[in-house]
Amino acid sequence: MEPFMQEIMIRWSDLDPNGHVRHSVYYDYGAQIRIAYLQKQGFTIHWMKQNTIGPVLFREEAKFYRELNAGDTLTIDVRLSGLSDDHRKWSMQHQILRDNDLCATITLDGAWLNLKTRRIVPPPKELVEKFGEMVKTEDFQVITSGQ
Repeated sequence: MEPFMQEIMIRWSDLDPNGHVRHSVYYDYGAQIRIAYLQKQGFTIHWMKQNTIGPVLFREEAKFYRELNAGDTLTIDVRLSGLSDDHRKWSMQHQILRDNDLCATITLDGAWLNLKTRRIVPPPKELVEKFGEMVKTEDFQVITSGQ
């Protein structure tokens, strides 16, 4: 099975004065692909509001390998790199590619937040099922309570 992927073209507004993609834009690309994946599975913003649950991030880290230029077309994927037994906490990885050449990776840790109580909670069954179908990284780990 292939990971969920999406193409994004680098825009003028993504660049800093040196002509490099601003570091914060990489995180925006990651957020875009994660939300696109959830929406494709039927978990829209409306669904999240209705079910009073949404994703929250604890950590997000990017590693940069290749310079990106205005007008480049990138392919960004999303893979599950960790999941707790109760599905409350998760980790993901994004690969940012240009012509199949790895340009950056983003790793992140997050959880499901109850939007009313503001507490980390297990997600509804349908979210557990679809989220569990996500392609996993080679180094996938079960997240323990201490992580």
